Amino acid sequence: MTERTFWNILFSIEDTGTQIIMIPNTACVNQTGISEFIILGFGTLKDLHLLFFLFFLVIYMTTMVGNLTIILLVVSSQHLHTPMYFFLGNLSCMETFYSSTILPRMLVSLLTGDRTISVTGCVVQLYFFGFLVCTECYLLAVMSYDRYLAICQPLHYGTLMNDKFSIQLAAGSWISAFLPISIIIILMSSLLYCGSNEIDHFFCDFPSVIKLAHSDTQLIRVLAVILSSFDIFPPFILTLTSYFYIIATILRIPSTTGKKKAFSTCSSHLMVVTIFYGTLIVVYVLPKGDAHGDLHKIFSLFYTVLTPMVNPLIYSLRNQEVKETLKRGINKWAILKRERMGSKK
Repeated sequence: MTERTFWNILFSIEDTGTQIIMIPNTACVNQTGISEFIILGFGTLKDLHLLFFLFFLVIYMTTMVGNLTIILLVVSSQHLHTPMYFFLGNLSCMETFYSSTILPRMLVSLLTGDRTISVTGCVVQLYFFGFLVCTECYLLAVMSYDRYLAICQPLHYGTLMNDKFSIQLAAGSWISAFLPISIIIILMSSLLYCGSNEIDHFFCDFPSVIKLAHSDTQLIRVLAVILSSFDIFPPFILTLTSYFYIIATILRIPSTTGKKKAFSTCSSHLMVVTIFYGTLIVVYVLPKGDAHGDLHKIFSLFYTVLTPMVNPLIYSLRNQEVKETLKRGINKWAILKRERMGSKK
């Protein structure tokens, strides 16, 4: 840090001339730098921590089993080797990492009562959280574009959405989120943290961490808004545009059966998009303040914890192909198990 970080320069003009007085900035000079943060989480409800632990443990196990099952089905089932299910497999893979970024640390905190996290660990968690949120925005946009081509241009779908293009779209979704969040994290790593070290959230969220910094954060705040806008708004607009044309095309289908069939191919994805963007917008549009702190935490739970859990349930329960593949897989496993038991006898 430079000397100006620790001193304020005060100019007082007197009759004899200009006098420069160096006044120490006691915000950081008289305090040691912070090496760890305290994540308050749901600290006001300490009596319910065991209940919360069991609740979030069930959610985490359900999330992992559901998403890993979809990944296994997409990889192992030949008739699911299509662009739609390829993107679904990528989404499930992302949701697996997403949940593992937040929930394991939360479970340890609820079980042991240890709410501390190192500054480095907090920055790492923030990096992966931001990276995966942006990746999900792009993947949801890619999946909506895939449904647009399938419904609005069915005759050209096979040509337009070929294997090579599908891989490029999926890879682009992961790569596009890398650079912006990397720039933000590099800038955050140079900030000075001292004084209060309490994060009023259940994970290291950017607004909660940045307000604890005692350095000038104006540049990083402006860059965060600009870079996050590039990573969120274009995919969001593409998703809205795709569904505008999808709904318009479905409404022009003359038969009721045709409308239901067309809508069934995208209804699951539309539900996922609504839940994800709906809660994301509510969290960052609601007025910031202590009165809304608990409300922000509740809505944050939806897109950080609950959405990764319900995504595989929505896709499996509302998708006939996934349900049939899962049934065949279970039946095949049951037959193999009976055969092994019979051979032992």
